[in-house]
Amino acid sequence: MTETLFIVGDQAVSVGAALMAFLVLALAILLAIAVLIARTSRASALEAATQALRAEEIEERIGEFARMQAETSGRLHTMHEVLAGRQAELARTVADRLDAATHRLGQSMTSQTQSTVDSLSKLNERLAVIDNAQKNLTDLTSQVTSLRDVLSNKQQRGAFGQARMEAIVQDCLPKGAYEFQFTLTNRTRPDCAVFLPGDTRPLIIDAKFPLEAVTALRDAKTDDEKKIASARVRADVMRHVNDIAEKYLVPGETQDLAMMFVPAESVYAELHDGFDDVVQKAYRARVILVSPSLLMLAIQVMQQIMKDARMRDAADLIRTEVGHMMGDVGRLRERVLKLQQHFGQANEDMRQILISSEKLEKRGSRIEELDFDEPPAPSVSAVLPSPLARKLHAGE
Repeated sequence: MTETLFIVGDQAVSVGAALMAFLVLALAILLAIAVLIARTSRASALEAATQALRAEEIEERIGEFARMQAETSGRLHTMHEVLAGRQAELARTVADRLDAATHRLGQSMTSQTQSTVDSLSKLNERLAVIDNAQKNLTDLTSQVTSLRDVLSNKQQRGAFGQARMEAIVQDCLPKGAYEFQFTLTNRTRPDCAVFLPGDTRPLIIDAKFPLEAVTALRDAKTDDEKKIASARVRADVMRHVNDIAEKYLVPGETQDLAMMFVPAESVYAELHDGFDDVVQKAYRARVILVSPSLLMLAIQVMQQIMKDARMRDAADLIRTEVGHMMGDVGRLRERVLKLQQHFGQANEDMRQILISSEKLEKRGSRIEELDFDEPPAPSVSAVLPSPLARKLHAGE
């Protein structure tokens, strides 16, 4: 046992030491195995307990799941019933809404159809109006064409201007205050003569106007053409102004002024804008250029002058009538005063009548108070007061 088995370094290991070491090592290994087995068994027990707990939890969860499934089934059944009721209600509501919508749609279609029919009838009426307007436009076009033909002819244009001037005069002045184609002592016949009140001299109005030169001026495009047309306008207007001054301004027979009627406002405005020298020369020649609006204004002023003259002529008659009216008012006042006196006397008579009726009523009440059922009295004076007895005996 003491024999050396091997040498480690400087020390020799004997067999007994080796056996002892081997036994210690074996015991350590066995102890380790025992500890390991114990731990393993304990871990297995813990794992078994854990698995048992887990199995219990799983069973509990399965039971809970079953309960939840039963509750879910009940809820699903309840929800199914609720949904079935809601679905039936929804179907009924949808059916009612569809019926109402169908009814409204039918009414809307009926009203829409009626409105469409009305619109079509109105459209037909408007188309008829448009047809009439188109016919009127066609007639107006023909009239404008005829008017253009009239304006292109000098004689017809003069007749057109004279007709317009005559319409203005006739609308504003009374008959007898004017005369068309009045003959003067120099054998000339102006278009119109207006007689002012208090003056035997007529105011002359001429309706002829040279329009060709103005038309040529409007149609001119170049400066030379405009210059030539402007010179023609000046010459034609001044020639016509001089003719009016020479023919129709007769000293002592006509007024000192005459009027030249321009039948178009645009022509009149163009003359005043571009030919002021011609207008001033016409003024100096005692010829006034008037447009339709100015002629109407002048005629209205003449009408007012005539009205004032008639008022002055009728002033004496008005004064006489006012005097008669004042006399009638005085007589009316006297008669009213007499009537007031009669009313006063009648009121006094009524008052006296009322006093007499009150007296009669009092006496009747006194008589009613008498008692005739008692034995007859010796005399009336014994029953009634002496003054009343005396009045009854007197017959009042």
